[in-house]
Amino acid sequence: MTSSTVVELPVAPKPVGNYVASTRVGNTIVTSGFLPLKDGHILAKGVVGVDVTVDTAAECARWCALNALAVLKEELGSLDSIGRMISVTGYVNTGSQPFDQHPAVLNGASNALVEILGERGKHVRTAVGVASLPLNACVEVSFVAEIV
Repeated sequence: MTSSTVVELPVAPKPVGNYVASTRVGNTIVTSGFLPLKDGHILAKGVVGVDVTVDTAAECARWCALNALAVLKEELGSLDSIGRMISVTGYVNTGSQPFDQHPAVLNGASNALVEILGERGKHVRTAVGVASLPLNACVEVSFVAEIV
């Protein structure tokens, strides 16, 4: 089983607290939430729709996915060990404002998964608006995947 597209993944980020980046249970692996980090810095901070555009937040969601995939590759040795992505949960920093663009933001992560994993990247998804996120990030994403 091979990946559909070759994308250079970032260095797997390390947890910033007392937790692990991923954990395996049987043939399933679950990740912690990942922020839009690039070279150790948050790509965009603040409330989506106020401080951050939806397009920028979608690119940030892509980076969340790339960071999570980097952790999975480090843990599994190869993305080929992913049988399929089961689910994606995404949190969008919407502050207290009315906001309805959650799907557009999370498409950044979903599109990256399908681009990199092909059909194996298709998944169910939950998109949630929250008042704030760690380090004032605009988005956070976590995965559950099947291991083969």
